[in-house]
Amino acid sequence: MDHRPRKRFGQNFLHDPGTIGRIIAAIDPRPDQRIVEIGPGRGAITAGLLAAAGRLDVVELDRDLVGPLADRLGDLGELRIHNADALSFDLCALLGEQPKSDAGAEARVRLVGNLPYNISTSLLFHFIEQAHCIEDLHLMLQKEVVDRICAAPGGKTYGRLSVMVQTWCDAERLFVIGPGAFTPAPKVDSALVRLRPHRPLPYSVTDPALHARLVAAAFAQRRKTLRNALRGLLSELGLDERALVAGGLDPAARAETVPVTGFARLAESLAGGACNAAGIP
Repeated sequence: MDHRPRKRFGQNFLHDPGTIGRIIAAIDPRPDQRIVEIGPGRGAITAGLLAAAGRLDVVELDRDLVGPLADRLGDLGELRIHNADALSFDLCALLGEQPKSDAGAEARVRLVGNLPYNISTSLLFHFIEQAHCIEDLHLMLQKEVVDRICAAPGGKTYGRLSVMVQTWCDAERLFVIGPGAFTPAPKVDSALVRLRPHRPLPYSVTDPALHARLVAAAFAQRRKTLRNALRGLLSELGLDERALVAGGLDPAARAETVPVTGFARLAESLAGGACNAAGIP
């Protein structure tokens, strides 16, 4: 496909046959699965997904790629191309109706994508908001981002992204992809990560918005203790550092030492404490 990569779309097209084969094998697409590809580009992965599954939805922002994709791959199966921005695309709408929490895998989509580096974090958060509609995600991202997603507490790479993704999903780095597999070649390594939304969540998160604010505030200045980093949020909720102790955390600890379960537990405690402070039963 003769298409010049566009920097404003963050386009780096995959072309290496060996890498393409490894990615398709890791995804293991099956007939009649509801597979959605974000940013198909020139269709390197699209062809294998469509041939294996028989039908495929793709979300492509660059309208100059829509026609060539349809012409080149339309005979392989049912290809539905959505010329849309993935940052605002409603994955659940593809299902007709949002599945119930106990719905089987056939009622959810499998998401695949080579995400633009410049908006990858925003896209991840958008997808996680729709996790109830997603069976799994196989995403190509900058290796540094994948390392942060999969990081364990206590290391320098563990941060807000680690907690927010691991709160809702099991994360596994599958393999590294060198720059030479793409055109144009990026200046950094990439990696394929597999995310599987937790079903059910292993802890309670009754107020996701409060949980997200808590995690963001805790990591806003990494070297601060929880006591100092969360002072503003606690004050806003009508609480003080005693709420940290009630939530099972040491006010003198730093965010990078707190596990995913610790943030979930603290968010639940803060939500209950805020209700009590406001006199809400």
